[in-house]
Amino acid sequence: MSARVPENNFYRKLRETLDLHWLYETTKKYYGSEGQPSIDPVVFFKLILIGYFENLGSDRRIINQVTLRMDLLYFIGYDIDEPLPWHSTLSRTRQLYGQEVFKQLFRDVLKQCIEKGMVAGARQAIDSVQIKANASLDTLKEKEILEDGELYAVNLKEEDEQQPDDDDCSANKWSNKTHYSSTDPDSRIATKPGKTTDLKYLGQVSVDTASHVITEVQIHHADRRDSQCLEKMVAGVTENLQAEGLIVEQVLSDSGYSSTDALQCLQDNDITGYIPNHGRYKTERKGFTYDKENDCYVCGQGVQLRYTGIHVGNDGQPRKEYRSSARDCRNCPLRKQCIGKSSQKRIRELVNRHLFDNMHKRMQTKYGRTMMKLRQSTVEPVLGTLVNYLGMRRINTRGIEQADKGLLMAATAYNLKKLLKFQAPKVNVIIKAMEKAHQILNANLYLLFRVLGSLNRTNGKLVDQF
Repeated sequence: MSARVPENNFYRKLRETLDLHWLYETTKKYYGSEGQPSIDPVVFFKLILIGYFENLGSDRRIINQVTLRMDLLYFIGYDIDEPLPWHSTLSRTRQLYGQEVFKQLFRDVLKQCIEKGMVAGARQAIDSVQIKANASLDTLKEKEILEDGELYAVNLKEEDEQQPDDDDCSANKWSNKTHYSSTDPDSRIATKPGKTTDLKYLGQVSVDTASHVITEVQIHHADRRDSQCLEKMVAGVTENLQAEGLIVEQVLSDSGYSSTDALQCLQDNDITGYIPNHGRYKTERKGFTYDKENDCYVCGQGVQLRYTGIHVGNDGQPRKEYRSSARDCRNCPLRKQCIGKSSQKRIRELVNRHLFDNMHKRMQTKYGRTMMKLRQSTVEPVLGTLVNYLGMRRINTRGIEQADKGLLMAATAYNLKKLLKFQAPKVNVIIKAMEKAHQILNANLYLLFRVLGSLNRTNGKLVDQF
């Protein structure tokens, strides 16, 4: 087999690079001492990785593909006439192993990338992608109404606050508040502009900007907002990198991650964020000035809008609400332009507005605009690769725990490809750079001595000592 697989073959190089013998000790608790021997854990993970390398959507297709290819047989350590495991064994073993085993494999490959100098760690770009669940809209069933009507109303309100604006189907036939999938209850109805409504999961991905290595992945319910996932993502990527002595200093994300809790999380962790404020943020209120001392707004007619309390909108953002008195607005000459048919003026302002003001100033700088371009060119191609070439267009398992395992393995496959392709700067390139720097230094010293010599001769002194 070795003689038949070329030296430059991808799977041959991967077999020489990837050492998975630590899996025997890690997975020991999942095996018994009696009964038929199960699949070798190293073989299992290699077969799963092949599925993502080859963009295969099912376990059956993985086994069929390996059967036909000599380099894949060589990679998993099988002879050409040796029977392969049954495809259902892969499914059962995937469910048997806990998430910690898949997470450990991801971190082991990430560690190799760090040791090879591919990860700087200081700057992370975070973005999300919706991944189709292994369930159809035909499996939707209506939720049973709880006997306690008050409790049911509270549950609907909580779900509504967590619901994205575009979460419901455009035809209003289904909603996560009223329906669930009987096939995969963890999946959620979700859509994006220009995309079809379907049952999906929300994948979160963090990418290091140095060499585009994935440093953390997580699966969330598709009805979660990106801003609600940021805190957990920051905790995950910080844990992964701190274990290898790297510190996260900057986070780059789009406006979907802008919220009071998200920005507060970055501040609490001493991380500088570059996240454009969401559309509802306003730098100023035209025609109104804020009186910080009395915590109120004052209109052009001198009427005060006093603080009335905290209001939580459909987007989940807490806002301070300021209202004028209906009596003050009744005879105002600007009433029609200001409030129309309403009886009073109302202004809602974000809690901890200073966080958004600081972010707005940061994003207006040249460096902030550069960071946004860097985020776009870093994490978005990685998401496209995961979806289009590494099997993440659709999850082939059911349940959020199994979906998380799938995203971890796809990210591991991506990092392994980067690891094999990465080439450290060649020694001769470094030597040439040092020689050029040495020549520049010598030239500068020569000019300096010439100037000093001229000055000393002017004073009638010799500079032989130079």
